[in-house]
Amino acid sequence: MTSDRTADGPTRIGLVGSRETAGSGGQATTVPPLEELAAAVRELGGDPVSGPVDRVLEAEPSVLVAVGEAALYELFRADPDASTLPIAAGARPVPGDRAVAALESVLAGEGERRHDRTLSVDGEGRALRGVTLVADEPARITGFAVRSRDEPVARFRADGVVVATPAGSGGYATAAGGPLISPAIDGVAVVPIGPFVTRTDRWVLPVEELELSIVREETLVALALDGETAATVAPGSTVEIRPGEPFATLVVPESVGPFGSAERRES
Repeated sequence: MTSDRTADGPTRIGLVGSRETAGSGGQATTVPPLEELAAAVRELGGDPVSGPVDRVLEAEPSVLVAVGEAALYELFRADPDASTLPIAAGARPVPGDRAVAALESVLAGEGERRHDRTLSVDGEGRALRGVTLVADEPARITGFAVRSRDEPVARFRADGVVVATPAGSGGYATAAGGPLISPAIDGVAVVPIGPFVTRTDRWVLPVEELELSIVREETLVALALDGETAATVAPGSTVEIRPGEPFATLVVPESVGPFGSAERRES
């Protein structure tokens, strides 16, 4: 585990986020405010630091805690060296009401460092959960083509297409009819969004040498990384998706498993 003490004393825990946040599935959940979490860290013998991401990272914490999806994405984009414990966020979140217990587990050395797969789009950045291409005009059907390792996979007409990592397969991709992918699988889900025909396949593909092309000539397409628009893709263009640098997360006994079950097993 990664709960080593700093050179000057107790383990430094970086806290980023807010009290009110959206939990898995978009349902609202309440977690203790950062001040209360910081007080809990001190009571447990740790050294808390909280505030904006840049301030927290300057303190060089041993472990980062992201409270809510927005904080998780902020830390992901900052590309920290320390691992991140997601609370009410991510694919293996700690529920808000278990936040203090999770901090106790971290400081007791009970966490497991894992490396979540990410996606890289050349020139645009990385995505933790998924890359989406969607027609830039409402209700506009677009033609897409998918290639994997230089082999054609499919051509279809749809509102868009999402490529989801295992960490993101339980979100928008599942809502669009895609499968849940185990973190043990080295692949991504490729799922049409609002396909023109009802019987459209979904695919689990290797992320290496994955290409999505826009084949309808007159339609502009928005490229989004983790739901945030990053660029507009011109008709006839191809988007190349590659493995990105992994993102280190922390899983503790209080974390929810990738399929919604608790990590901790009853004896």
